Amino acid sequence: MACVPAPGYQSAYNPPIPYTTIIAGGLRQAMAVFIQATLPSDHKRFTVNFSTAEGEDSDIALHMNARYDNRDRVVFNSRQSGQWKEEEMKKDMPFKAGKVFSMLFEITRNNYLVAANGNRFFEFAHRFPLDQVRWVSVSGDIIVQHLAILGCGPGVKGGLVLSALQTELIPVMGPPAVLPTVPFRANINGGMVPHRSVIVKGIPNGKSFVVNLKSGMTNDIAFHFNPRLNKGTLVRNSFVNGSWGQEETKVAKNPIKEGDYFELSIRAGQKAFKIFLNGSHQFDFEYRMFNLAQVDTLEAEGNVQLFYALI
Repeated sequence: MACVPAPGYQSAYNPPIPYTTIIAGGLRQAMAVFIQATLPSDHKRFTVNFSTAEGEDSDIALHMNARYDNRDRVVFNSRQSGQWKEEEMKKDMPFKAGKVFSMLFEITRNNYLVAANGNRFFEFAHRFPLDQVRWVSVSGDIIVQHLAILGCGPGVKGGLVLSALQTELIPVMGPPAVLPTVPFRANINGGMVPHRSVIVKGIPNGKSFVVNLKSGMTNDIAFHFNPRLNKGTLVRNSFVNGSWGQEETKVAKNPIKEGDYFELSIRAGQKAFKIFLNGSHQFDFEYRMFNLAQVDTLEAEGNVQLFYALI
């Protein structure tokens, strides 16, 4: 069963290239776009565009073009009325063949903050009003494993078009936490009531890490998620009234490996938390705490690098 993304979060796994998608509600400050990808063996260049329309002749607010030749470099530019503007260049190439890499575009008031593999890489000042930017596309010599648009929530100009399944879900309301430090802690406004989701994207970089959904008032843990990479297990548990419960470890396949990207999505159902990894349902964890409104805190700690968290 594939995960239906909550309103405010757009996610595509293994899309065909070239790939173009609308940014629901248009681009706005505090949003972000994340791309996880690899390169084909015969790569020469690839492009990421933020544009005002879908067509090839549309205005481009941000054009990022990675070029592989004897002068490997990443070029940034914009295009208006068919004319390219002043080119900016980074003489560095963090997107290497043979490795999975990531690009993260954080939208600030003044610019696009571009990160490569979790490290700040480039700043490109806005040349177009943000409300004119409505599409993102990826083309060229690249294999996209995951593309996510973060923070495209409801109540925006133009509204959102939702599927029937999405209308039942609570939107992710807050701006994404981008490249947060670990240990990480965030408030879940209103608690983990049914139909609410939290999403975490990261890479394990050691033996073990933990993601908790807990009560900030009592410190009880409604859901404790603990991948133990040195043992190849996914441990789930709860900590209620001062005691740990019965561990659960059974899983059909463990997709979390050291050095591999993962996306963890936890959704509150009627009787259990539904756990999705990399867009696919993995297991349920039946509730052991039943006042879900008190489950108001997300924590992450241990051997993990985080790219974003969305609540």
